[in-house]
Amino acid sequence: MGINLEEQFQQKIDQEIKIEPKDWMPQKYRHTLIRQISQHAHSEVVGMLPEGNWISRAPSLKRKAILLAKIQDEAGHGLYLYSAAETLGISRDEMYEQLHSGKAKYSSIFNYPTLTWADMGAIGWLVDGAAILNQVPLCRTSYGPYARAMIRVCKEESFHQRQGFESLLVLSKGTEDQKRMCQEAINRWWWPCLMMFGPPDDQSPNTIQSMQWKIKRFSNDELRQKFVNMIAEQIKILGMTLPDPDLEWNEETMQYDFGKINWEELKQVIQGNGPCNKERMDARRKAWNDGEWVRDAASAYAAKHSKQL
Repeated sequence: MGINLEEQFQQKIDQEIKIEPKDWMPQKYRHTLIRQISQHAHSEVVGMLPEGNWISRAPSLKRKAILLAKIQDEAGHGLYLYSAAETLGISRDEMYEQLHSGKAKYSSIFNYPTLTWADMGAIGWLVDGAAILNQVPLCRTSYGPYARAMIRVCKEESFHQRQGFESLLVLSKGTEDQKRMCQEAINRWWWPCLMMFGPPDDQSPNTIQSMQWKIKRFSNDELRQKFVNMIAEQIKILGMTLPDPDLEWNEETMQYDFGKINWEELKQVIQGNGPCNKERMDARRKAWNDGEWVRDAASAYAAKHSKQL
């Protein structure tokens, strides 16, 4: 008796053969990827909002240009990822509708406010740093279009992280007010960044299956620990501290121990009760509604052009 389609599919996964759009795949695999890739795309687009808040208030022309370039990169990342998700049979309009209706989620981190210029550096260093740890393994994810899209995304995110660190480094060597602003930004973003990796492994319902399908290569807790180990060393260069009294190097595990995360806060933010959830969604819906005439004009032009061919 021959093996069935699901067994053949898993064999391809185990042999590190990429799954392509026209290949047979289990419906749950397809739906898992649509959820993950669309959520990733939404996060890139919504993630432009907290940084866009500082374009007109950047402290110099150089910083303004850097911030504009970064935001433009994030728009491009969203487009790559929406395109990758479309190969799974979902339309871009449907993904937008799911975002605007609240059915689809985006990263919890973007529901926090950017209160000072130092937050731009903290987002680059901490938020994009956490994103890189999540995303580099996705360059080897089992779904071909997603893996290929992530190669460019990761290169650009790596640059964003270095730029964010450089911005904080300048502040850390500045006046007492600038140093304080730097430290306060790190304090604000540290714990939300640890939550970015998702709930603990024993509370993450999708992790086991996603790792079996090699959509994910590392668990939430593994990635979170890598992040803590990395940032706990890098912050020494800034002469700043992380807001965790329990942070301590463990000689036995050769890793940093860290304090307890407030998972209730993550739950509340995901449920729409974060500091900026409503503001972010209102902004996205307004952008969609205000852009209707552009979409209509593009559709009309395409229809007219097709008749002329």
